[in-house]
Amino acid sequence: METIIENELVRELANKHGRTRESLIPILQDLVVHNRFLSRQDMVDVARELDISAADVFGTATFYSFLDTEVRGKYVIRICKTISCAMKGKNDILSTIEEILKVKMGETTPDRKFSLLEANCIGWCHKAPAMLINDTPYTELTPRKVTEILREYIKK
Repeated sequence: METIIENELVRELANKHGRTRESLIPILQDLVVHNRFLSRQDMVDVARELDISAADVFGTATFYSFLDTEVRGKYVIRICKTISCAMKGKNDILSTIEEILKVKMGETTPDRKFSLLEANCIGWCHKAPAMLINDTPYTELTPRKVTEILREYIKK
């Protein structure tokens, strides 16, 4: 006999966003905001709550890079990897961040304060190079500017 454990957060989010297929992404986004990532159990619970397949939920969650399926740091740094940012010095920005935080792309600091990730585009091509820290964009970056920004986050 299977025991179903209620996931109150998933139920609350389904009540808020609805139980249709169109509610899937808003529910997953809110779960990421609340838990900082989507656990396998959360995805199964969402599938059950919306009466859709777990494969559908997992496929959606893994398609969108902003729907993290791994535990991330308190501050998620997303570096834009488009040609615009690359031509304007993205690699120098990335090297500076890796040197300051002592992590490589895709890694999280041991204290789980920072995760460093790439994003396909964050929509700031006209002010490249750009990065996001959680939902805050930073543009026209230089190694000096990114160092100052990170120092402020390190103090928090």
